[in-house]
Amino acid sequence: MITISLCMIVKNEADVLERCLASAKDIVDEINIVDTGSTDQTVEIAKGFTDRVFFYKWTGDFSAARNESMKYATKDYILYLDADDVILPEDQKKFLKLKETLNPNVDAVSMYYHAGTDGFGNVTLKYRLNRLLKRTKGFKWQGDCHNYLNVSGHIINSDIAITHKKQQHSVGRNLNIYQKRKERGDTFTARDYFYYGNELRENGHYQEAIDSYNKNLELKTGWIEDKVYACINKADCYRFLNQAEQELAALFQSLNYAKVPRPEICSRLGFHFQSQHAYQQAVFWYELATQLETDPNKWSFTYPAYSTWYPHLQLCVCYYKLGNFEKAFEHNERARVYRPEDERILYNKQLLENKRS
Repeated sequence: MITISLCMIVKNEADVLERCLASAKDIVDEINIVDTGSTDQTVEIAKGFTDRVFFYKWTGDFSAARNESMKYATKDYILYLDADDVILPEDQKKFLKLKETLNPNVDAVSMYYHAGTDGFGNVTLKYRLNRLLKRTKGFKWQGDCHNYLNVSGHIINSDIAITHKKQQHSVGRNLNIYQKRKERGDTFTARDYFYYGNELRENGHYQEAIDSYNKNLELKTGWIEDKVYACINKADCYRFLNQAEQELAALFQSLNYAKVPRPEICSRLGFHFQSQHAYQQAVFWYELATQLETDPNKWSFTYPAYSTWYPHLQLCVCYYKLGNFEKAFEHNERARVYRPEDERILYNKQLLENKRS
């Protein structure tokens, strides 16, 4: 059976660190914590789980700090987590089984990252990350903000998920890092332009975000999946700016890169036409969103809402507008499976039951 070193960087994570370490302690054989300047009880909490607590002066470079933490690993494989991540009980069982059965010739294991959940326990964003790394391969982190692992070799995909349970969002932190890079005159890659666009969009700078996404698309380099979402996210910006024609063009542009429809595109197209009161066209795109299957080996972002409750809820609205109350009720019920206490869905249910009686 393989052995595992958990390697983490932390700073002022007293509110969440114990929860994270408690979820991982029975899986890993060693815990290495690198503190980058905590002023709360983070270090004391870490020492309750391990005596391997180290200190590193924060430089503003996440990759450098993560690479520092991995230097202390001594076991066969390295697992990395953020302090606000947890391994849920069902995934703990899967992880222990993987540990018992993993072929040591494997260089890395990818796992799902459930980056967000809604109030009903539905995953709102997931994607794959290389999460378990063979120590002797010496894989390194790159990038100073949205960092990533440069991994190669024999990689397998698992169905294990790491769940992100963030308590607060560091508004503007990553945006400031990118802006300082621009001020220094750093050269941006296609990936940089994509993630800088995301930070701008999340902070309400929609036109600047569009410009950054366009710079990503102008470059021939970069991951095709980033270009798909550069178009989708650009469309969102146009919608926030009330520029419907540009929104529609950006959504169809995303199909040029994706090659086949995706729920994230179809549901947005449905909403575009719904907003124009073109309900039949909206129904077409929403129905398609519910019929598409997601590849379990897909590495890019997946937003499950766009293939589940969201298009069904909107189909309820569209069919209601078209006077088809049976269809409206059917889709509202399908949405209710995912969000049984959603006030909008419960309101629709009562309204439509009265219409059908």
